[in-house]
Amino acid sequence: MRPNILLFGDSITQESFRSGGWGASLADAYSRKADVVLRGYGGYNTRWALFLLHHLFPLGLTKPPVATTIFFGANDAALAGGTSERQHVPVEEYKENLRKIVRHLKECSPTMLIVLITPPPIDEEGRMEYARETYGEKAMTLPERTNETTGVYAKGCVELARELGVRSINLWSKMQETDGWQKKYLRDGLHLTAEGNAVVFEEVVKVFKEAWLDASEMPYDFPHHSEIDGKNPEKAFQQKCL
Repeated sequence: MRPNILLFGDSITQESFRSGGWGASLADAYSRKADVVLRGYGGYNTRWALFLLHHLFPLGLTKPPVATTIFFGANDAALAGGTSERQHVPVEEYKENLRKIVRHLKECSPTMLIVLITPPPIDEEGRMEYARETYGEKAMTLPERTNETTGVYAKGCVELARELGVRSINLWSKMQETDGWQKKYLRDGLHLTAEGNAVVFEEVVKVFKEAWLDASEMPYDFPHHSEIDGKNPEKAFQQKCL
């Protein structure tokens, strides 16, 4: 049976199966070798994600995922006192919530490949533009997220990954290495463009390869068509199906 790769996160994960999304690209890369399972929850922070753990990753699961990406922080980093305050989680609690998630996954499967992904950077002007276009006169007049604050959460995520001995992707830093990242990678100051999704896909595949989950080295679930003899097809399926 194919192994499962589970993507756990907020809206940036939920949207990842759209055309050009990083999750869809991952499913294509591991086609016939692993099933990529989407568990993205738009608007969620790590505090709310904890309520899902025992539903998504029940202890005693006979077939736990071989790998899980944990991609939260964009909502946790919403500013206290801002229009998205309801989603705000203090950075120390954010780190503790991630710690609880990672520990639970390790309890589910000590061999699971766990990858923490930081929130992407924030284009503050892009967020304001999006609000004005969407809400007009009712749009917020002050940022509900800032790049500086989000960077604090990204740093905390990377530090925690190092502490717990799991892998991480510093998306906040990676994207800002490119000139014009604000419009190139973010469509509304927060969510990803096709180019932004490509960055996530490339970074996830890179980490998977550096670990032990290289798609090119994984077997197909059933024989490739070139291995099937038209006159004696049973032979190709003897080991896989019998």
